[in-house]
Formats: sequence, structure tokens, C-alpha cells
Amino acid sequence: MSHTITAAPAPATGWFASLSKKEKHTFWASFGGFGIDALDIQLYSFVMPTLISLWAMSRAEAGMIATVALLVSATGGWIGGMLADRYGRVLTLQITIAWFTLFTCLSGFTNSSEQLLVVRALQGFGFGAEWAIGAALMSEIVQAKHRGKALGFVQSSWAVGWGAAALIYALTFYLLPETIAWRVLFFVAVIPALFVFYIRKYVDEPEVFEHHARSSAQKATLLDIFSGRVLYITIFTSLLATGVQGGFYAIATWLPTYLKTVRGLSVLNTSGYLAVIIVAAFVGYIVGAYLTDAIGRRLTFALFAIGAIITVVLYTFIPISDTWMLILGFPIGFCYAGTFAGLGSYFAELFPTRVRGTGMGFAYNFGRAVGALFPALVGYLSQQIALETAIGIFTTGSYALVLVAILALPETKGRELPVD
Repeated sequence: MSHTITAAPAPATGWFASLSKKEKHTFWASFGGFGIDALDIQLYSFVMPTLISLWAMSRAEAGMIATVALLVSATGGWIGGMLADRYGRVLTLQITIAWFTLFTCLSGFTNSSEQLLVVRALQGFGFGAEWAIGAALMSEIVQAKHRGKALGFVQSSWAVGWGAAALIYALTFYLLPETIAWRVLFFVAVIPALFVFYIRKYVDEPEVFEHHARSSAQKATLLDIFSGRVLYITIFTSLLATGVQGGFYAIATWLPTYLKTVRGLSVLNTSGYLAVIIVAAFVGYIVGAYLTDAIGRRLTFALFAIGAIITVVLYTFIPISDTWMLILGFPIGFCYAGTFAGLGSYFAELFPTRVRGTGMGFAYNFGRAVGALFPALVGYLSQQIALETAIGIFTTGSYALVLVAILALPETKGRELPVD
């Protein structure tokens, strides 16, 4: 017997106004968790140029720190997804947020690349679990016709967190010398951990998950997503996640370094260029959120992936002026964000409830693990060719993989979430 969650039609005031108080609390919990995720992980990309200079690191070493953190985050995502299926979404979400904010703060106490590598790896373990848990939590509580919009809006908080990181970076590096500013940047990141208390007080488990927990004595294992018809979904959602995240990490990790060391921009000018991309990303998330419900998941992925390929080619392979860099920054941020917007709703609709957290955690973090190789590979390749060319090669290849993956997966627009 299957069980689905239904809700009354949204009033004229909009889909968000139609949510219950419980659903709105869940929305803000997922939104805040994603935003803190972005804030903590993106801080390293801003301090990379400083640490390369202070610690005499090579680009390859700097890229390796980012890559190791992302690789470990994949393991954290797989374990976190299984824990969410066994012990609940809400408790696991609280633990992961507290974990990765703690180790982000501890990054500010390191004194060598080796120490930072270990601490960032531990930070990545908690960081990796948060996406699947928050996405599963929100997807199970909102009605099907608004799921794309709800998850897309939740995903947009990544741009909010990234923007907060950029603002903190600009402020601290403007007010303090580089030797101190990079440490303060990491220390500030512990403040959002207070958000855990909000989740603990106001957020409850989704009804669809609790129903499954009561009616099923069998607990999900990682092997369940590699058997039967779920295996096919696992393979191609993992490829889709690889394309979406590989493209993002290749450009986002190295863009501040490229702007500062190759283009010779100051801290404030670099922040200005990044501001354009971050604002564009927020817009891309929102547009993608509406498009996934309006025209479907697969077509939305295709449109944004093609747009990303075109703009990245122009940005990295064609000689352009600083003015054109600023102009093209908007479509780059817009298109990469649009590909992320539909992941949460699409993955939730493809995996059954009994393995939803496990499947989403594995697929998303498989993509993160493979995509995590790209910052290091860009760093190594940039020692042989221009940095912008290395970025362009891995970014365009990633979005081509998105197109391949969606050809193999079904459309799920409007699909309800059954228990089994």
C-alpha cells in the first residue's frame, strides 16, 4: 500500500503563502542549512590566493586541499543519507551543521598546508551530508506541484551563503592585514551554527517519512540503491550530479585566484566581479525553480547546461576585456545555478522513500567526489597551459555530461512521493 501527501491548492497569494506553519519552518531550516553550507565551503576559495603567497604553496597544492575536502564530503554524504533514513532527517541535519561549522572555525588556527588539509577534510565530512538531508526533508513535506519551486528556492540559499562569504571576505581583508584577515574569515563562520537551535525547536519529521518508519521494520542500507530498478536511477543521477557539480567546482574554486593573479584585480574589484556572478546565481536558482515546475525537470536541465557551455567558452577561451568579463559573469552565474535548481526535487521524485536519503546522498555526493577532482586537476593542468583554459576545459566537459545524463532519465514533473 502506498501513502502520499496531498494539500489544498495554493491560493492566489502564491505557493509559499499556502504552506502551513510546519512547512514554512521546514523551508527555513533547509534554506538556512544550505546557506551555511555555502558560506563555510566557499571561504576557502577566497583565502586561496593569500595562503598561496603566505605559505609558498603551489596552485596544485592549493587545489588539492579543496579536492580532499570535497572527496571526504562525498563519504560524509553517503553516511549522512543512510543515517537520515534510519534515524530521521531533522536530528541528522542538526549534527551535520554543527560538525562542519566547528571545523571551519578550526581552519583559522592552522599554520601550514598540511594542517589545513586535515582540518578541511574533517570539515568536508559534515558538509557533504547536509544537502541530501535538507533536500529530502523539504521534498517530503511540500505538495508535488510546488516541489520544484520549493526546492529551487531552498537551493538559492547557496548564492546567499556565497554572497555572505564574499562580503565578509571584502570587509575583513579591507580592515585587516592579510596575515590576520584569513584567520578571522574562518572564525566568523562558527556564528551560523546557532541555527541548529532553531531547527531543534521548530522543525519536525515529514509525515511521509514517519509513516514509512512506523510501517517498515526493515532499515535501508547502501546496497539497496544498487539492486533492482533502483540501480539504473542510481547510475544516471550520479552522472547528472557529476556534471552539475564538476562544472561548478571547476570555475568557483579557481575564479577568485584567476581574477586576482591572472587579471591583476584588487580585492575590491575581485569582489565586484564575484558579486555579479553571485547575484546572477541567485536569479538563476529562482528562474530554474519556476521552470522545473512549468516545463519539466529534464528540459530545464538541458536549457541551463547548453547556456553554461556557451558562456563558459566565451569567458575562458576567447580573449575578452575586463568589461566583457563583468558582462559575461551574469550568464555564467545564472546558468550554473539553474542546473542546480532542479536537483533536489528531481532526485527526491526518482528514489523511493525507503532509500530516498541514501539514494540522494549517494548520487549527489558521487558527483561531488568526481567533481572534487576538478579543482586539483585544474591546478595541475594550469602549470602547463593558461589557468583560464584549464578552467574552461573541465567546466564545458561537465555540462556536456549533464546533457548525456538527462537523456537516460525519465521526466518526473508532478510526481507524488509514495512511501514505497
